[in-house]
Amino acid sequence: METKIKLLIAVGASFTANCQPCLNTAIAQAEASGVQKKEILEAIAIGRVVRKGSIGKMDKLAATLTGKNITDSPDDCPFGTTEKDVKEWVNQKDQCECNQPNARRET
Repeated sequence: METKIKLLIAVGASFTANCQPCLNTAIAQAEASGVQKKEILEAIAIGRVVRKGSIGKMDKLAATLTGKNITDSPDDCPFGTTEKDVKEWVNQKDQCECNQPNARRET
């Protein structure tokens, strides 16, 4: 597979996975390799379509498993997360810790 295609897949996959550091890296590498901006935007557009479809399917699965239509639920978190906590997390540079090579995630 050509490097250009791999880089465009990385862009689309990073976007679909909602991984901001991954997307930063994938776009930077694609641009450095001469991939055109139009092609990068196409990869993001495809990622958006995939993500939109998967969100709808996950909503349906969650509704089936819980017996509650989560799309009509209020935006409060059942685990006690506050709006302030969410805003702090969103503003973090690396929510998924994927740019920290030795980061260990707790499960």
